[in-house]
Formats: sequence, structure tokens, C-alpha cells
Amino acid sequence: MKNNRKFLMVMLTIVFVILAACGNSSEESNAKSNNTSPDSSSAQNANGSASTKSSNDTDKNNTENAPEDTDDTQINNQEDNSNNDGESLKSSRSDSEMTEGKKEGYLKKLNEMEESDKNAEAKTTTSDMEEQEAERYKNWDKALNEIYGVLKEQLRKEQIDQLREEQRNWVKHRDEAAKEASLKYEGGSTESLEYVATQASLTKERCYELVANYMK
Repeated sequence: MKNNRKFLMVMLTIVFVILAACGNSSEESNAKSNNTSPDSSSAQNANGSASTKSSNDTDKNNTENAPEDTDDTQINNQEDNSNNDGESLKSSRSDSEMTEGKKEGYLKKLNEMEESDKNAEAKTTTSDMEEQEAERYKNWDKALNEIYGVLKEQLRKEQIDQLREEQRNWVKHRDEAAKEASLKYEGGSTESLEYVATQASLTKERCYELVANYMK
């Protein structure tokens, strides 16, 4: 009996020792955790402060540099606009100089076309002559359309409107004059030849008239 009580006391003592050891271990763990948290919090605060400081420094730098960058941009834009204006004026002068030479150039071209007609080989048959006159009319009509296109770029809108009306009246006059000239040979083999030959001659005259009176 006495031995049993002694054994029981030993067991209780062991249990108390184990419980005490567990309690101390738990307290040490909590203490360590508490000690770690302030350090971590301090590190976060330090990082946060550093980040805020960095952000403030960046904003400060941007604020200090902003006026200078803006001024540079405005100056560059002004220089670009100045260069563009210079290029526009240069282009305008070039166009003006080119336009001033167009009248002489077209007169020379028309003279060369007329000289070519005079030096063309004379055809002997009516069909060949009619074909030749048709080709001559085609060339002069092409030149007329080209001249009219140049005038549309040179003249003001009201002048173009007036010229367009004159051109409509001229086309009507050309065809009526060609018809009247061909009636002299009505029923003959040269009727159609006279018609296209008159169209060619009148178109040539109109080319000279437009260049002399309207082209600059």
C-alpha cells in the first residue's frame, strides 16, 4: 500500500513537471511572436515611409520639370509651324513661277502642233484625208481639254463659271458651223470630210483663244 502511494506521488510529480514545461513553451512562443510583430510593423512603416518619400520626391521632380518641358514643347511647335509656313510659301512661289511659264509653254506647244499639221503628208483619197482630219481634230480636242483643266486651277470660281458657260456655247457654235460647212457638199463624198475638218480648225482656234485670253 505504501509503495502504491509512493508510485502515485511520483507519477503526479512527473505530470506536473510535464504540464509546467508545456506552459513555459507556450509562453515563450507567444513572447517570441509578440517580439516579432513590432519589428515587422516597424519594417512595414519604414517601407511605407520610404515609398511615400519616394513618391513625394518623384512628384516634386515632375513638378519642377513640368514648366521646362512645356516651354520646350511650345517652342518646338512654334518652330515646326514656322518651318511649315516657310515650306508653304516656297511651294506657293514655285507654283506661281510654274504658272507664269505655262502660257508661253502652251503657246509653243500649239505652234508645234500647227507646224506638224502643215508638214503632214498630203493624202490623196477622200477616205484617207477624212481619217487624217479626224486624227487632227482628236489631237486639238485633247489639247483643248488639257488647257481647260489648267484654267480651272488658275481662275477664280466666278471666272470658271463664266468660262464654262462660254465653252458650252462654243461647242454648240462649232458643231453648227461644221454642219453648215459640210452642207456645201451635201450628198457628196467630201461632206463628212468637210464636217470633221471644220471641227478640227475651229478647235485649234479655240485653243489659241483660251491660252491668249485666260491663261496666266
